[in-house]
Amino acid sequence: MPRRRPSALRGDIPVRVLRHRRYPPIDRLSGSCAADLRRLERTRFWPEAIEEAFWHWRALAHGPLRCVVDAFSGPRCGIHECGCDPGYFRDCLETTLHALPKKSARELRVLVLALDATIAARARIIPVDAPDSPWWRALSEMT
Repeated sequence: MPRRRPSALRGDIPVRVLRHRRYPPIDRLSGSCAADLRRLERTRFWPEAIEEAFWHWRALAHGPLRCVVDAFSGPRCGIHECGCDPGYFRDCLETTLHALPKKSARELRVLVLALDATIAARARIIPVDAPDSPWWRALSEMT
């Protein structure tokens, strides 16, 4: 007896098409941490919100130095999502760190604190008292 084609067996079942991701997933995270991030995005944020915030914060840390200085000293429009206030993305990451379970938060915190150290070391005009202090909020309030 000949084998039936899979398309003949499925019939009218629609084929699920995966959409292209706008932001790359955060690398060097375990599968359980990635699952916790997805769960948190479904309950508290929107899809890819944490990847978006991490991507913008990483782009600021590894981008041109003028972008770091201009981001914290330039004018802001007041709309956080437009991207002219880098503190918004860091606040989103901070909220995520406090909402995640301890093990997952520890994994993500290592990556975020490394980016914080890179930004603070590259732009010496940013006063950072302690790594745990919210120094990105004080800068947005100064201007």
